[in-house]
Amino acid sequence: MKCPFCSNPDTRVVDSRLGKEGNNIRRRRECIACEKRFTTYERIEETLPLVVKKDGRREVFDRFKIISGMQRACEKRPVSIATIEKAVDRLEFALQEMGEKEVASTRIGEAVMAALHDIDEVAYVRFASVYRQFKDINEFMSELTEILSRGGQA
Repeated sequence: MKCPFCSNPDTRVVDSRLGKEGNNIRRRRECIACEKRFTTYERIEETLPLVVKKDGRREVFDRFKIISGMQRACEKRPVSIATIEKAVDRLEFALQEMGEKEVASTRIGEAVMAALHDIDEVAYVRFASVYRQFKDINEFMSELTEILSRGGQA
């Protein structure tokens, strides 16, 4: 593992611990050259499908892109990053379970909206307004009316 401070390729593991969720390993490392310490995390390399965009392009599934979008939707809302990360973990697991090599970006977007609907309805409406590209206030109000009719409070 290359040292992030001096780029020396020789480091040693000082301590290893199982991550909180049990799906990764946290390692404290020390550089042999500069003696500075840093932390790394090991995760199982999972095979996720390629994401097929609306224009037909294909790109690698990006967990951080989804987390970022959900964080923006949850901005100034009482939603922790841990809650968002768990939702993304569930999404990743579902994608792996599908066993498909490609998945449409619209399917991922709908799954994110469903997760946000369960987490925070205001965040859901924020995300939906960008994702579905509401053209006017009537489309926006239609979405709010649907939420209210299901017994939610936006």
